[in-house]
Amino acid sequence: MKIRAHNKHVMISPQKLRLVCDEVRGMDARQADVLLKFLPQKGAQIIRKTLASAMANAEENFEANPSDLYIEQIYANEGPRLRRFKAGARGRYKPRVRRTAHLTVVLAQREVE
Repeated sequence: MKIRAHNKHVMISPQKLRLVCDEVRGMDARQADVLLKFLPQKGAQIIRKTLASAMANAEENFEANPSDLYIEQIYANEGPRLRRFKAGARGRYKPRVRRTAHLTVVLAQREVE
């Protein structure tokens, strides 16, 4: 069974979010939660909240034990860009692009033998 949690329109660049995603991919859910708590990046707290949501979904909807869960997939895709303009020299303008991300966390249950 696969348990999903999405966090859309996050105000952080997907490139920055992917750096943290690569660190926790494949880890146990509880172990990843502890690691994310102490990482200094802004993306770590965003991923931690989404991971907590996925773990809560597993408990509530699938009655899964959180200690048996691991992060099967985690990825950050690009969301819509916010285009802003800043005044430039000689009456011109300079474009500023604020990037957003869509984060997806997929948990799966480890096979107990």
